Amino acid sequence: MEQTTMDELLSRSIAQILPSKEEFARACASGKRLRIYIGADATGPQLHLGHATNFIWLEKMRRLGHETYILFGDFTAMIGDPTDKSAARVRLTQEQVEAHIATWKEQVAPILSFDDPVNPAHLVRNAEWLRKLSFAEVLDLASNFTVQQMLERDMFARRIEEKKPIYVHEFFYPLMQGYDSVHLDVDVELGGTDQTFNMLVGRTLQKKYRGKEKFVISTTLLTNPSTGKKLMSKSEGGYIALNDPPNDMYGKVMALPDATIMQMFLDCTFVPLAEIAALETGLHSGVNNPRDVKMRLAEEITAIYHGPERAAAARDYFVQTFQKKETPTDLPEVLVPPGAQLSDVLLAQGFVASKSDFKRLVSEGAITFCDGEVTDFNFVLDKEGVVRVGKRKFLRVVIS
Repeated sequence: MEQTTMDELLSRSIAQILPSKEEFARACASGKRLRIYIGADATGPQLHLGHATNFIWLEKMRRLGHETYILFGDFTAMIGDPTDKSAARVRLTQEQVEAHIATWKEQVAPILSFDDPVNPAHLVRNAEWLRKLSFAEVLDLASNFTVQQMLERDMFARRIEEKKPIYVHEFFYPLMQGYDSVHLDVDVELGGTDQTFNMLVGRTLQKKYRGKEKFVISTTLLTNPSTGKKLMSKSEGGYIALNDPPNDMYGKVMALPDATIMQMFLDCTFVPLAEIAALETGLHSGVNNPRDVKMRLAEEITAIYHGPERAAAARDYFVQTFQKKETPTDLPEVLVPPGAQLSDVLLAQGFVASKSDFKRLVSEGAITFCDGEVTDFNFVLDKEGVVRVGKRKFLRVVIS
């Protein structure tokens, strides 16, 4: 495992450090063991590579000996962060949040070491303390901020302009996130640039209730250079979940725009800066083929979550399936009765999410059987063959 240095840490994935990068560097050089945390709300069952940027940075701080916390926002998720939202979020139930959070530690564990015998990362959930706050305590927190400060935020200004409602409980979200800093008594909070306002609320509260400075570190967001939008978005087509199977993860990285390669190396891998710089120089000079560099990226990312052997197997699968246009030999196989509907089979095998998803894929020409495009929503399986769904999913059908 490569040695993490403070110089390297401050040279990647960082958009801004408040009050300043120089003060943070001095705090790290002082020998003090800093307490640092990153929070993530349990608004869905999957974490993605955008989250991983922060987890990797946190792990590097842990390796340098600092005290690290990952906070799963089980209470804040029930309210929902209004940041960048044109309407209030639908509130989640406790049961929904618990279902989302069930596998999160398992998804994060390949990055953050929770079982290091000397300095393990810590996992906490904010319902533990936010549920216990009295109304008087909430009012005291709220007294530190004005309505004008809240309304200055872009998404609220847009809603006022569009005559859309702003609910009072949405103002409480940054207070809750800010109080997390106070309860954990942290020295540093880490989050994406979209979280800067919420993190600064925590900085204000930390100064009042703990009488101490808190560093706010805003990390770069993964963006699609063609659209300027978040890359880890299903609508942008770049969503890569941390628990994606290795073949899917590798293939999805290969499908990313070439212009994202170097940012992904910087933000989503542990590859040293010097090595990344050499790869970039090779790209600019024409010595390195973008495809080959992206294959290295895909293997590096897949290896973090699935190990080197499965990453290498995913690479071989990609070469066989996409570069050589061959059908994989190790296909999953399903026995079906004669006359079975393809939509039912794919739904049962988890190859499509729903019947409407199946129809959408058929309409897009994304499903083939025996190398022929499926155009009938009621397609019936009357012979054995291979079904292909999208670019990466194959299923061998055997008539029983």
